Amino acid sequence: MEHFFKNIVSGIGFTDILDILIVTFIIYKLLHFIRETRAEQLAKGLLFLMVATLLSKVLQLYTLHWILSGVMTVGLIAVVVIFQPELRRGLEYLGRSKFSNVLSEVDKEEAKYMVGQLVEAVDSMSASHTGALIVIEREISLNDIAETGTIIDAAISSQMIGNIFYEGAPLHDGALIIRGSRIHAAGCVLPLTQNKNLNKELGTRHRAGIGITENSDALVIIVSEETGIISLAQNGKLTRFLDVKKVEKALFNLYLEESEKNLGERLSSFLRSVRQGVKDAEK
Repeated sequence: MEHFFKNIVSGIGFTDILDILIVTFIIYKLLHFIRETRAEQLAKGLLFLMVATLLSKVLQLYTLHWILSGVMTVGLIAVVVIFQPELRRGLEYLGRSKFSNVLSEVDKEEAKYMVGQLVEAVDSMSASHTGALIVIEREISLNDIAETGTIIDAAISSQMIGNIFYEGAPLHDGALIIRGSRIHAAGCVLPLTQNKNLNKELGTRHRAGIGITENSDALVIIVSEETGIISLAQNGKLTRFLDVKKVEKALFNLYLEESEKNLGERLSSFLRSVRQGVKDAEK
């Protein structure tokens, strides 16, 4: 037995291990994707049909096997139709356009000022029950979303944000997009989430806020018009009943983390340049 296992281990090369790791990762991501969508129950049904088809062949139940085989053949086409939204979302995820992280271009002092203005605006709108939907763009470009609204390109200020979401203002019903240190666009239309398990109390504003985070890496701040409750949406998840301190902390973590990351990258690049200069001088 020991000799048998030694032969197996000795026959495994680096490419075999790499192949296994890649397939494992793909299966893991596929299962994770299925669990996050309505595809979970459908996947269980397909698995049941596959097992039933296999058992009918083993038990020589020819008529049942013929019927199940036909169902499986047609089922593959049906899967593409039924899973169309999920497949589209997955392909969009693979093909997302990225550019240099605009948040990393904001320095520490500028980030502190911006966070202060955002928190002040959110606190004021929460107190007055003014509905708001603020999208902070990160690495994934939101140009297609910005085109559905009005390009503003204005400095971030609590007064400007308050005016945009003031009830009766032309752009108050849509979303506001922040790119870097600027208000990029307002009155934008966001895609609604396809998640059917959300609380029925959540309205269109919250569903739109969650929807954009399912298709991008954006952070979204939502203020309820009915209750004044502040929520944050990210990665398709919604966190509700936040106070301004928690919002401030989340924004600081977002901006300062990216700024520090950018600083680290620039420092590393500088050190590489210095080492290369030393090597050239020694030659």
